[in-house]
Amino acid sequence: MQTGTQGPEAAPLGPAEMLRLAAVARRFYLDGRSKVEIAEEFGISRFKIARDLDTARERGIVHIDIRLPARLDGQLSEELRTAYGLRRAVVVDTPAGADGVSDPEETRRALGSAAARLLAEIVRSGEVLGLAWSRALQVMGSDLVDLPECTVVQLNGVLSEHAGAGGSVETVRRAAALSGGPAYPIYAPLILPDAATAATLRSDPGIASAFAHYDRLTTAVVAIGGWDERNSTVYQALDPEARERYTGLGVRAEMSAQLFDGAGNQIHSDLAERIISVRAEQLRRVPEVVAVAGAGDRAKARAVSAALRSGLVSTLVTDSEAARVLLAEEDTGDADTGDADTGRAEAGSEDS
Repeated sequence: MQTGTQGPEAAPLGPAEMLRLAAVARRFYLDGRSKVEIAEEFGISRFKIARDLDTARERGIVHIDIRLPARLDGQLSEELRTAYGLRRAVVVDTPAGADGVSDPEETRRALGSAAARLLAEIVRSGEVLGLAWSRALQVMGSDLVDLPECTVVQLNGVLSEHAGAGGSVETVRRAAALSGGPAYPIYAPLILPDAATAATLRSDPGIASAFAHYDRLTTAVVAIGGWDERNSTVYQALDPEARERYTGLGVRAEMSAQLFDGAGNQIHSDLAERIISVRAEQLRRVPEVVAVAGAGDRAKARAVSAALRSGLVSTLVTDSEAARVLLAEEDTGDADTGDADTGRAEAGSEDS
């Protein structure tokens, strides 16, 4: 509560009136007393107290300042949630550096940390939690400090360059150990050379056990990749001929190796038979799908926008720079092709 000056058209208040308004406001806003209690103390009606509180705000005696901790941007979060029809959007403020660009590593740490806190808040005991992989989700796994007892399932196979101690297997195992529930990791590559090899691996008892939980998922945490070497580990893992072929089909984004065009429509291709991953139709039946994704450039921003347009994502955790670009994308309606369901509020990629 702060003192201030009255508006230019308002009749001036005398010092006694200003002090009385300040006293009423202090009791209501700082002391937590009800209007009835304050009215009894001052010997006036509670309706007069209500008018006094309005006057105190109008005259600048009271300023209400809503502040969020943990670097959260409330306004951008609400704008993004509304624009894309999401159940929730969590926008982490990532200030730009001296060069005017936010540090990618700092952004990943901020997103992963926010996602870890969000999971502790929204996951309930007895749920089946599915985890994909990205560098931000790796941070999320290491930052988890609280998780109710739940089953934790890996959503994708691994890419060889990320199969080390910080890969998706370890993230799943750590989350399960923290929750005290069972873990279902997948010790297999994400992309196989042919459909027959992928089918053989899917029948492996360990992998089949993980797949059996996909239709029981209650919360899934995924990453969003673009469709270029910088923004997608899936793109990086393909040979040049396959990259060109899928680009020709209109692919602009991928999520758990599921391919989408710029409007969020799923693109069906032979890649679907060569991957060890949850399917888009299974994600669509999950009550809560949390995507953790920043947007380092325009191509990645369009990929995130496409994934949101798919209707698969119910919650997005992103950074303030990405949120502004995503809002601009939605304002211009800049989608490449087609139409897609854009909201779920009612109802393994190179993410930053």
